[in-house]
Amino acid sequence: MQKNKEERLEKYLKLTGKALRKVRIKEGLNTTDRERAIKLKDMAERYYRDALFFKEKNKRETSLSAVVYAHAWLDIGAFLGFFDVADNKLFMVD
Repeated sequence: MQKNKEERLEKYLKLTGKALRKVRIKEGLNTTDRERAIKLKDMAERYYRDALFFKEKNKRETSLSAVVYAHAWLDIGAFLGFFDVADNKLFMVD
């Protein structure tokens, strides 16, 4: 059981790290939406860093929770059209 949790954590850290490197804020957004996009990306980055921190401290469940939140922020930005992404394996897009 423990091995499965470790594998899941590593899988999500890798997936979210890849998504963070790929995400770009869409050009042509109005000022309000651009500010929202920046905040969403910033929140994703912060939660991802938290996930890495908690992993280092052997707080695996907290790390997994943080990385799931990180990816959720990215999916929200993609879903709202704030991020220029066309990868339905990394982001919630059609």
